[in-house]
Amino acid sequence: MRANLGSRRRAGFPFLLSLSTLMVLAAGSLLIYELAAFSRREEQLPAGVTVAGINVGALSEHDAVARWERAYAEPIIMIYRDRNGAHPIQLHPDQVGWRISSEPMLADALASGAEGGGFWQRFLDFLMGVEQNVARDIPLVADYQESAMEAFLRDIALRYDDPPGKASFDLQTLSVYAGESGHALDVAAAMPKVDAALRSADERSVELPVAAVGSAGANLAALEELIINFLDSRGFIYDGLGTVASIYILDLLTGEEINVLGDVSYSAASTIKVPIMIEYFRHLAVPPSPEEAWLIVNSLLCSNNASSNLIMEIIGFGDIFAGIRRVTDTLQSLGIRNTFITAPFYLGVEGQQLGSIQAPPTEPNITFDTAPDPFNQTTAEDMGTLFSLLYDCAEYNSGLALALPGGPISRQECRQMLEVASANDLERLLQGGVPRGVRISHKNGWIFDTVGDAGVVYSPNGRHYVISVFLWERAEFQDYEKLWPLLEEVSRAAWNYFNPESAMLNPRNDLPPTAQECEGNYLPPSPEFVNLDDINHWRRN
Repeated sequence: MRANLGSRRRAGFPFLLSLSTLMVLAAGSLLIYELAAFSRREEQLPAGVTVAGINVGALSEHDAVARWERAYAEPIIMIYRDRNGAHPIQLHPDQVGWRISSEPMLADALASGAEGGGFWQRFLDFLMGVEQNVARDIPLVADYQESAMEAFLRDIALRYDDPPGKASFDLQTLSVYAGESGHALDVAAAMPKVDAALRSADERSVELPVAAVGSAGANLAALEELIINFLDSRGFIYDGLGTVASIYILDLLTGEEINVLGDVSYSAASTIKVPIMIEYFRHLAVPPSPEEAWLIVNSLLCSNNASSNLIMEIIGFGDIFAGIRRVTDTLQSLGIRNTFITAPFYLGVEGQQLGSIQAPPTEPNITFDTAPDPFNQTTAEDMGTLFSLLYDCAEYNSGLALALPGGPISRQECRQMLEVASANDLERLLQGGVPRGVRISHKNGWIFDTVGDAGVVYSPNGRHYVISVFLWERAEFQDYEKLWPLLEEVSRAAWNYFNPESAMLNPRNDLPPTAQECEGNYLPPSPEFVNLDDINHWRRN
């Protein structure tokens, strides 16, 4: 009996073992399920992760890459703004070879998930329902062809830039005007701005740096064009066979110049008395006596030939030809090589010593023949240069003060020479083209077919300038009623350019019919009235 009972107990159902097995199997299945779910979540980017500013959290790798590549493939809008309004211009990134390197960006994004700990720690957090949130932005990795970008911007500049207008002039008022202002794209400044827009996910527009371009201001080139057109409008062909004009203008503030046929030779006439005066001051060892000073002003202001001959005789220590040679040699040493005097001025008096020295080698413009005096020649450029040397000497102790070896001229002497020339008050020629009362140190000269005048104009606004004008017309006798107004209008055009705030829009109507006589008007009446430092002192007292 006991044996049978024991057998029944061993054959009973293993309930506990089955339950345990089921629980183990269930736990294993659950673990596998959770591991599978966790693995699927691990294939997604962590929440909070952004790539190049784009939220890709909880997206699959494929979807994340597609999202940022789609965002950065959008065109950027560039705004070119000018006086006519805003001009939107699209730039598709592929036009400049835009490329995104998605692989390293994706790898960095995936790696950011490891910041939540190791695999089992992250799995445990998953089981506990702890949401993994990684606040991290993966920087953009992309590039493009900068040369293509620059070429694109330069093409925009070609299409939209508006260059400044060319300076213009008015023949009626003889005035030069600045051109209209323009605008231009600053390509160099635009490059980083467009680069930033290409690399931004949300700021896909950029205001292009468009700067106003200053107008082509009134310039000497426009003044030169005005003068040539003016002469042409008056029927005076500046480079013709029967008429020739030479104009030299130097801006003493900037050093810029106009040189229209400035190397053509003309009869110097009385303009040669400027270098005679210079050589006389160079000759002096002591200040001139009142009688010598009177000789200077009579020679320069009244163009008195006898006084000029006497000065050259004094320079030559009694030999007028030696004095003539000294004048010409000094000009040559200054580089003023197309100007010379080789004979005394003809006086037509009994006993006058005639003859000449040899002329120096010159290199004038041989295209134009004004039949210049073989004994007395100059060019507009030479005379203008001579006055600029005088001005620099007087104002800056340079110019003539430094250019003459073995016998320098002092700054005070240069000031005295310009002071004397400022009293040349004939009221015509260069002086007739500037307002009454304006200081102008100049010397004129004319013969039957030529008129010339050169000097320094002292503008009230400080924009002083040198102007030298020579006109020639083939004729038996000079038509001064034609040539003189032409020279005066050229002078007025220069005045208007340098003094736009006080421009003379019309010719002066107070000019005498011809040059004012020197004697009795602006020549000191006798030596005791000559003051080289204040030449007009006698006229005011």
